[in-house]
Amino acid sequence: MESGEGPYYLDLDRVRSDITEGRDGAAFRLDLTVVRASAGCRPVAGAAVDVWHADVSGTYSTGAQTFLRGTQITDAAGRCTFRTIVPGWYRGLAPHIHFKVRPDERTEKTSQFFFPEELLLRVYALQPYARRPAPAHPNTRDSRYRDSGAAMTLAPVPDGAGHRAAYTVGIA
Repeated sequence: MESGEGPYYLDLDRVRSDITEGRDGAAFRLDLTVVRASAGCRPVAGAAVDVWHADVSGTYSTGAQTFLRGTQITDAAGRCTFRTIVPGWYRGLAPHIHFKVRPDERTEKTSQFFFPEELLLRVYALQPYARRPAPAHPNTRDSRYRDSGAAMTLAPVPDGAGHRAAYTVGIA
């Protein structure tokens, strides 16, 4: 499902797995697999996958800043991993991670991942998120979440001191 690129896209200038740049927050690992749906869900090797999201305070990096943004190139199995934090919230939108998949120079798919509300409420009760009061219902106030949240909500599981989630992105 294609959805909102947002204003903070990054290209191949920052190929890296760990995108935290020292930002505080609940550790989160995102494991992605890119497959070509039109070819029997065959893995897509060599696709550029970009992710970007807000920090604990709901702020995006801008200009020369690159925190919580990065690119990975999928391996032979179509996989890549990002080490980041659970994103903070900002007014009117469900907490999310933007992503863009570019399997070649002419094709791209852009969308967003959401988080289960129960996880967000648990994480937002902890520091450093608890420095500001979180919305009672961080997801349902966002029309994009209401439109595609069921298909694009991650299923995080505990992973050491943080969480991790895996998702398979199908492209045409």
